[in-house]
Amino acid sequence: MRLTVTADTFQLAQVFTIARGSRTEAKVLTVTITEGDYTGWGECVPYARYDETLESVTEQIRGLPLPLTRDQLLTLLPAGAARNAVDCALWDLEAKKAGRRVWELAGLPAPGPEITAFTLSLDTPEKMQAQAAENAFRPLLKTKLGGGAEDMARIEAVRKGAPDARIIVDANEGWTPELYETLAPVLVRLGVEMVEQPFPAGADDALLKLDRVLPVCADESCHDRGSLPALKGKYDMVNIKLDKTGGLTEAIALRDAASAEGYQVMVGCMVGSSLAMAPATLVAQGVAVTDLDGPLLLAEDRDTPLQFDEQGVYPPSAALWG
Repeated sequence: MRLTVTADTFQLAQVFTIARGSRTEAKVLTVTITEGDYTGWGECVPYARYDETLESVTEQIRGLPLPLTRDQLLTLLPAGAARNAVDCALWDLEAKKAGRRVWELAGLPAPGPEITAFTLSLDTPEKMQAQAAENAFRPLLKTKLGGGAEDMARIEAVRKGAPDARIIVDANEGWTPELYETLAPVLVRLGVEMVEQPFPAGADDALLKLDRVLPVCADESCHDRGSLPALKGKYDMVNIKLDKTGGLTEAIALRDAASAEGYQVMVGCMVGSSLAMAPATLVAQGVAVTDLDGPLLLAEDRDTPLQFDEQGVYPPSAALWG
């Protein structure tokens, strides 16, 4: 068994801004694992919010002993980007060796297309209205918010730009309890369905005291199954991202555990290529919200990208992954 890890950069179609800053490119790590005549691959997006860098994640991956199984991997690396890329590469390798698709190996039903959110970058209300109007044909829009007084104007502008779209919002830990109490009734009136991570992960106990008129989804507060006990009474939904769970193996387990505890499920992503989204399309089957629009934000992608159309995002071809 041979493992390689390389850094790749994909240019974005336009500047992408959230509450923590802006970017013009997606920097990812690509892992390939070769055994005999077969090579599996996976992608991860190291995230500074979780103290990950391209260098630190590369070091984690290169330090793994070989040969390696998925079960062994779960004990060798914590949940995070490094384990994600390796886990997904091992799934892909296993599928190619078996001549079967990953969902067959995982005992999952054959996947189909899922409607995905399309994310509007944080900007002035006027520019966000223009973004919304340009994408008003999409059935589900996700609006980045910044935590300031302008958030109400932003969401009102988005609704004007896309009067018929479903809307969810992402505060990226930027709100206060007072701002939630001010904004939530207005957002509900405007048809917003939920907000992702309004408060910092370390300060989300405030949700225990609030009347959650606008449903709340845990993002930064939910990484893997070990996160679930601390979410009780605070959140209505959990956002599963493979770069947080540490791969497809834990993502499937987290989805099932969260559903069993009564949470609705969202499957999201970092800004990466179709290779990063491909395994997540399997987890997204039948969930409440799918947000796998990473490739739609790129100016360039993998050679065999995921397919998107009016029915949403499709599962990967065997030429891409799985």
